[in-house]
Amino acid sequence: MGSTEEERPEGLLGWCLVANVARETLHGDSGLDLQHGTKHFSADALLWIPPIPWDPGHWRWPAVGRHRGNSRRYINMVVRAEDLENFRVKGVYSEALVRSLNGHRHDPAAPRTLQNPWSREQAQSWADRWNQPREPVRIDGRSHPLLSVPNPPPAELRVNGETLHLAHYGTRGAHYSRNPPPTEQP
Repeated sequence: MGSTEEERPEGLLGWCLVANVARETLHGDSGLDLQHGTKHFSADALLWIPPIPWDPGHWRWPAVGRHRGNSRRYINMVVRAEDLENFRVKGVYSEALVRSLNGHRHDPAAPRTLQNPWSREQAQSWADRWNQPREPVRIDGRSHPLLSVPNPPPAELRVNGETLHLAHYGTRGAHYSRNPPPTEQP
């Protein structure tokens, strides 16, 4: 008895990592411009995230969703990971969605075939990782986009064998310094 047939719902074309656009996103200089959703996607819009065949850089991912101004057609867009929340795994059932997820690799002869599918386990692993609260890191005033810390951040952080000390924690993330905190004199 094949357990894969029992686990695979009828009409399922594949699995995909999905997320919602955050209700509030920060933009502009120093991230002080608060917006609802993004320019192209409304808040809470469902975005389908195909496996990343290329790195658009700086935690930006290709995504497929319905545009803010036209809820009938799917569009492909590169979005910032920080503008997404509530990551999870969903089944793909629509040929139109398959066409958009495949992009230029779509084969009209096989309209129901995802060209680069997620495995359910791989997509769930990514969802679990991105649902854990993480905070951006600044070291001596400079942003480090590849570093993040849990919320709340640790008092000390080791990076490349160097111990950094938490200097400030606020809405813009955790600010670390190479200098230890001052000690109180009795």
